[in-house]
Amino acid sequence: MSGPGVGFEYPRTPVSWLKRDALLFASSIGCDSSELHYTYELHPKFAVFPTYPVILPFKNTTSEVIDFYAAQKAVKIPNVPEFDSRRVLDGQRLLRFLKPLPVTSEGRKFEMRTKVVGVYDKGRPGSVVETQTDLIDTETGEIYSQAIGSGFFVGQGGWGGPKGPATVNYPPPTPRRAPDVTFVDQTSDKTALLYRLNGDYNPLHATPEPGIKMGFGGPIIHGLYSFNSTAHLLLKSLGNSDPASIREYQARFVSPVRPGDKLVTSVWRTGQFDADGYEEVRFETAIEGGKVCLNNGRALIKTSDDKSKL
Repeated sequence: MSGPGVGFEYPRTPVSWLKRDALLFASSIGCDSSELHYTYELHPKFAVFPTYPVILPFKNTTSEVIDFYAAQKAVKIPNVPEFDSRRVLDGQRLLRFLKPLPVTSEGRKFEMRTKVVGVYDKGRPGSVVETQTDLIDTETGEIYSQAIGSGFFVGQGGWGGPKGPATVNYPPPTPRRAPDVTFVDQTSDKTALLYRLNGDYNPLHATPEPGIKMGFGGPIIHGLYSFNSTAHLLLKSLGNSDPASIREYQARFVSPVRPGDKLVTSVWRTGQFDADGYEEVRFETAIEGGKVCLNNGRALIKTSDDKSKL
């Protein structure tokens, strides 16, 4: 595919994490004492929760607070407008888990390599920037995870760019039937404040002013919090919380979540398995009594019921 910005490669970014980072991430997305392999560093099967790489483009190598806006403005994509990162929302995210992460990067060198897949002009609503990011061990060249995601820059369209291709959809079964699994996540006024300590310091999730300017009435919870917390409960419900039981995971961000909202996820098993025994499941997460916040949900999970407890 060709078009403005397509193929542009961002500067390679060194990233690092410690066991402490893995513990914080697990706790911030809902892992608890029933999952000590994520929440206790001396557990014999201590592991990083599989979706952790989504935080690394924000965290990079620092454990300190960063200026979110300055970091987002650091690199301009050639041949497209310079978008305002103070008005950006998550669009859609697909993660592929290729190798289990080591519990710490200490003593090794990892980097994120990101390239532009497309930049799309959606007119008055805004513009979409789609990227692919690979987490790579620079000494071996091995790819540990791959993320294909999009950011939606609110109200920043109309510059004459391509509209972009139609996306592939993964809706619930038709005709719609009762979900095979349902689970809930009760958020609080602390949810975003804890999650942002992983490295995603967007002020939109901490102070009222950005959310008021964007029409949300105040702070909202990170889209990636809902993305990760849903992944956690999905893996816990269907894959015995085993990090090896998930191969792919994706969702589209469609409406904001506010502190205190209760998230209800409905999951449908398809009965379709790949050659390695991973079943395709589809899901949708909604605010109780309100709008859907994650749709187009799809995951490949080993859903056998006879796994021994970790």
